[in-house]
Amino acid sequence: MPSCVLAYSGGLDTSVILGWLIERGYEVHAVYVDLGQPCEDRQAILEKAKNVGAKSARIIDAQEELCRDLAFPVMQWQAKYEGVYLLGTSIARPLITKVCLQVAREVGAEAFAHGATGKGNDQCRFQLAADALQPSMAVIAPWRIEEFRRQFPGRSEMIEFCRQRNIPVKATASKPYSSDENCLHISYEAGRLEDLSVNGCELVEFGMTVSPQQAPDKPEQVTVAFESGVPTAVNGRRLSAAELVKELNRIGGRNAIGRIDMVENRFVGMKSRGVYEAPGMTLLYTAHRIVEQLTLDRDLTHLRDRLSPEVAEMVYYGFWYHAKMDALMAMIREAQKPVNGEAVLSLYKGNITVAGRSSPNSLYDEGIATMEGGGSYNQTDAEGFLRIQGLPSRVQARVWPRSF
Repeated sequence: MPSCVLAYSGGLDTSVILGWLIERGYEVHAVYVDLGQPCEDRQAILEKAKNVGAKSARIIDAQEELCRDLAFPVMQWQAKYEGVYLLGTSIARPLITKVCLQVAREVGAEAFAHGATGKGNDQCRFQLAADALQPSMAVIAPWRIEEFRRQFPGRSEMIEFCRQRNIPVKATASKPYSSDENCLHISYEAGRLEDLSVNGCELVEFGMTVSPQQAPDKPEQVTVAFESGVPTAVNGRRLSAAELVKELNRIGGRNAIGRIDMVENRFVGMKSRGVYEAPGMTLLYTAHRIVEQLTLDRDLTHLRDRLSPEVAEMVYYGFWYHAKMDALMAMIREAQKPVNGEAVLSLYKGNITVAGRSSPNSLYDEGIATMEGGGSYNQTDAEGFLRIQGLPSRVQARVWPRSF
């Protein structure tokens, strides 16, 4: 009997795929990679996999690795896909793939299965990660198999499949939007969200954040500390990477921080609409940028900012295990060494303002920057500086005068 490892979330797609693979003669090992999903009952998901007929079902906790080794380096790059999306799902997929391949090696499985559709980005992230880590491993993507698509042309058929087999799932025919969650964020897509005239933030039942209208009527302050660009403490309390993200999720969530509704360009070429919430990571990106403003050299900051969209694109597309990414991550580790300090943020009904900042490595010199007289900056020096800077323009203006 052929065997495979299934990246199992317990949601509609992977519940159907588990049953479908078993009915086609596969011995399936279900792997639920615990990434701190805030709204899921892990034991119920495990029991469901066993009840459906999985050969084995296990939960593997990878929360700390997700935050420490993947999310924090991406945050240090200030990487946002198309300037908005904090990549919560994108970051998780290469780690899920790695964990599943480790289990496949342990149980002797010859295939790795996932529930990503043939229209989306996740199939790319799973496939490219598997190719990079274990190129000999077969990848089963049922949504790319015509027989599977004929049996399940829509989500209503999948819901009926589960109903007939007493497989409990959250999705219903009346509210069939899909969600993906981990401790970094929750994403929502499909169903009525495909109608761009619908207000996504009113339709979605958010799991991590309250609406601005429900948030407190007074600001809340939070202090985030960094060491070499790595967040280490919240409000003076040192925390592990995963616990730090969760604490900021709680603080940001109750203040309506981190909701977005965007139309993005998928790797496969189409545009799609997604609604996201990422309260903790939104706070981290903001606090990190504030400490960097004190500690990073201008030219290094600008170089990082030019490369940041490249990193976001690679993460979004699924090129995590790639030579270019290895080199970029080595660069950001070096660049972040002076990023030590604290940022104090004031949160109010979805808004973030700076309440304070400090760093032992601060490059800000009030004596130089002051607009008052005195200090070590001699304004007369600017005359020669500007004469040199303006030399090319003066030469060009004599040769090729501009009309004005």
